[in-house]
Amino acid sequence: MPRLSVTVIALNQEAHISECLVSVSFADEIVVVDTGSTDRTVELARTYTDRVLQADWQGFGRTKNYALDQARGDWVFSLDTDERVPPALKDEILAVVAADGPLNGYRVPRKNYFCGRWIRHLGWYPDYTLRLFRRDRGRFRDREVHEEVVVDGPVGTFQTPLEHFSYRSVSEYVTRMDRYARLAAQELAKAGRRPYPGELFYRPFFSFLHLYFIRRGFLEGAPGYALAVLMSMYKFLKYYYLRELSRGRDLHGH
Repeated sequence: MPRLSVTVIALNQEAHISECLVSVSFADEIVVVDTGSTDRTVELARTYTDRVLQADWQGFGRTKNYALDQARGDWVFSLDTDERVPPALKDEILAVVAADGPLNGYRVPRKNYFCGRWIRHLGWYPDYTLRLFRRDRGRFRDREVHEEVVVDGPVGTFQTPLEHFSYRSVSEYVTRMDRYARLAAQELAKAGRRPYPGELFYRPFFSFLHLYFIRRGFLEGAPGYALAVLMSMYKFLKYYYLRELSRGRDLHGH
C-alpha cells in the first residue's frame, strides 16, 4: 500500500496545532518542522507525532521543502497550522493514495474564514491550492511568500474544501499583512522590479474597486468592506516598501 505523509511547518502555534494535527491523524506519518517556537507548540505537536523536527527559518518555500525532504511517504499532503481537513476531504485523499493516483498532484478548494465567517467573494473562494502530490514529483517554489507546489505531470482537483481559519481578528490581519507586504516587496526587488510613478495611489484605489464591486465584496456586508480596505492597504504597503528598498533603505528603519 502506498503511504501518506503530512507535512506542517510551525512557529508559536500552540493555539492551532492540536486541531490541525487531529484533522490529519489518518496519515501514515506526520512531519512537523518547528522554526523556533517559544510557546508549547513543540510539546503539543509531540502528543500527535514523534517526527517533530527543529530547523532555522529560511522563508516559506525553503522551509516547506526542508519538511518535504524529511517525509518518507509515497504521497505528501502539505498543511498549514490554521487549516483543517474535514472528513469528506480525508476520504478523497485516502482514495487517491490507496489507488496510487491516477494523477501526480491534486488541487484542493479552500473555505477561507475571516473573523469566524466563511468569505465566499473577493476571490476568497474556491481559492484552489495544490496540496497532495507524489513525493518525488513535487517541490515548493523558493519564494519568500505565496509559495506554491510545482508538480511534474498531470494534476486533478478535489471536491471537498480544506477549511482555512486564516484571520481570527482584524488586528491579526494587520500584523500579518505588514509582514507579508515586506516579504513581497523583497521578492519584487530581488526580481529587479522598480517602482512606477503614481502606483502608490492607483494600485490601492483600483484594488478596492475591483474587490468590492467586481469581485462583489459588498455581498459580504461589513466583513467584505473591511477586507476590501485591508487588501487594498496591503497593495499600498507592498509598493511603498518596494520604493524604500529601491532607495537603498532596509525595511526596519535603519
